[in-house]
Amino acid sequence: MGIRLLKIAAIYLVLGSFMGLYMGIVETFTLHPVHAHLNLLGWASLALAGLIYVQFPNAAQTKLAQIHFWMHNVSLPVLMAALALLLTGHEAFGPVVGISATVMATGLAVFVLNVLLNVNAAEKTSSPKTSSPAVAIAQ
Repeated sequence: MGIRLLKIAAIYLVLGSFMGLYMGIVETFTLHPVHAHLNLLGWASLALAGLIYVQFPNAAQTKLAQIHFWMHNVSLPVLMAALALLLTGHEAFGPVVGISATVMATGLAVFVLNVLLNVNAAEKTSSPKTSSPAVAIAQ
C-alpha cells in the first residue's frame, strides 16, 4: 500500500510541476488552484500517507487503508478535472467539484481515523532491512 501511494504521488508531482511550468511560460494562471491541489493532495498528501504506511505496515493492511486509497485516488482526478472546467467558465461542473471534494475530505478523514486507531509506536517497523522509509522504498 505505502509503495503504491508513493509511486502515485510521484506521478502527481510531475503533473503539478509541469502544469506550473506551463502556466508560467504562457503567463496564464487561471488554473493555479488545480496546480496547487495537484501538488498538495496529489504529491504531498499521498507521499506522506505512503511513508506512514511503509513505516507502520499494520495500518496499511486495514480496511480503512483500502477505503482511503480508493476514495482519494478516485476523487482526486475527478476533482481536478471538474475544478479546471469550473475555473474556465463551465459553471455546470460546480456540483461535481462539491461532490468530489466531499469524497476527498471523507477519504482524508478515513485516513486520519486509520492513523489514530492503527499507528502505534510499539508496532513501528524495526527489522534491519526496513529500518527507515528510504530503505523500504529502495527495496
